[in-house]
Amino acid sequence: MHAFDVLGDPVRRRILELLAEGEQTSGAVTAAIQREFGISQPAVSQHLRVLRDNGFATVRAEGTRRLYAVDAAPLREVDLWLETFRRFWDQRLDALATELARGKRERRLKQKDEA
Repeated sequence: MHAFDVLGDPVRRRILELLAEGEQTSGAVTAAIQREFGISQPAVSQHLRVLRDNGFATVRAEGTRRLYAVDAAPLREVDLWLETFRRFWDQRLDALATELARGKRERRLKQKDEA
């Protein structure tokens, strides 16, 4: 499965967001996803499996619990692919930074004039 096929699903993206906060038990992930998306435990397990099978998540056993964590390797591949397109938004972000700096400068000058 291609990385964007994995990341194209909002449930899987949300699971990765939860895992980005730190290692989570499958029970904690399932509870959060069921609460937010209203899907069954087997459906959440399937999403966890897709993430694991495609390298986006790791799992380790701790007694009877399964602890999931993000595996950053596939995300780095996505980031490398996105690098091609970054120039489209970097220019806009640079322009925004310029406008913000200009606004700060104008406020400082105005405050000096008022003082």
